[in-house]
Amino acid sequence: MTVQVPAERVSEAVDARLKSLRGRVRINGFRPGKVPLKIVKQQYGASVFQDVLSEMLQSSFQEAVAQEKLQPAGAPTIEPINVKQGEPLEYKATFEVYPEIEVADVSSLEVTRYEADIEESDIDKMIENLRKQRQTWEPVERASKEGDQIVIDFTGYIGDEAFEGGQASDLPVLIGEGRMIPEFENQLVGLSAGEEKEITVTFPEDYHVKDLAGKEARFEVKVKEVQEARLPEIDDDFLKAFGVEEGGIEKLRADIRDNMARELKAKIKSKIKNQVMDGLIELHPIELPKALVAEETRRMRQQAMANTPQADESMFPDELFREEAERRVALGLIVGEIIKVKEIELDRDRVEAELDDLAASYEDAEEVKSYYRSNPGQMAMLEAMVLEDQVVDWVLENARVTDEKQSFDDIMETGK
Repeated sequence: MTVQVPAERVSEAVDARLKSLRGRVRINGFRPGKVPLKIVKQQYGASVFQDVLSEMLQSSFQEAVAQEKLQPAGAPTIEPINVKQGEPLEYKATFEVYPEIEVADVSSLEVTRYEADIEESDIDKMIENLRKQRQTWEPVERASKEGDQIVIDFTGYIGDEAFEGGQASDLPVLIGEGRMIPEFENQLVGLSAGEEKEITVTFPEDYHVKDLAGKEARFEVKVKEVQEARLPEIDDDFLKAFGVEEGGIEKLRADIRDNMARELKAKIKSKIKNQVMDGLIELHPIELPKALVAEETRRMRQQAMANTPQADESMFPDELFREEAERRVALGLIVGEIIKVKEIELDRDRVEAELDDLAASYEDAEEVKSYYRSNPGQMAMLEAMVLEDQVVDWVLENARVTDEKQSFDDIMETGK
């Protein structure tokens, strides 16, 4: 876009600025406020012109895009054409604009709406998981089997040479956990304390240590100890560890059911929302402004670095975030247009209900709610989330929705 500003407008702005300076500047030989305008212009004219020019570029650009009814996405690149004093200011502004989006017909969109019941067996599994989290390991006088923890020393060789990183002492290995190469772990089954064994493995072609990828290695292994898991009893100490002072196992089961219900609700909501958002992106192919994607990429990168203070910047290249940044920008534009076109207004009752749900998992729910209400930034994020949920509801009202019942585990273990 080429913009031209009349010379008179620029000159008037420069003269006004010089006159305002006249009453403030101090020049030897003149009393304050009595410096001739000609002298002020000689001393400060060039710098004032540059200041006015900078301000005029910004203001005239905003006026021009408003006049043309354009929505810039990001800052413009300014290429001066004429910036001489006494002549019209002229420049070329190059910038991206927000894409025009026509809200699509969502009636063809297929969405699966999930539901599940929490069975007593699901609670039994959860209690068993809690026991496993607090399990202890005790030495046993028998050969190792899958599920045991075996403590070993080993040295690895490529040919006859020990390789770097191929040695360990008193290393606990949980057989079947998969932390080691499966071929290595499988050969630890059937060994007893004090036994020595030579193990041969072939590193995978995609092994993370390139010097070892695809190579055959020999390990000399010595077993120090074989350990068996011992699960804690469900006694008063176990119950107290989970905040149950009264009510016994039934109170624990009730608390677990409540937590599972919250997790299930959140997971189902997330799965449905992801389907809807994926569908909206497919129905609205748009060219994304590079400036918005770059800004979102930068924001995500800064957040990742803030969450990993010890990490090096090289660990977070822009490419790591670009795909998700593009998705977020696209959804922001599409959802925003749906809200505007369909005149979806924020449901304040839903905001309060969402805040209640969010605070319910904390010990002092009222303190959490008070924190949100006193923090405009957090409340804005919560309100934006609720508006997105209202858009999801609008889509579900108009899309082809199929209800599907699954087990608790199936819903919780699947991805999107």
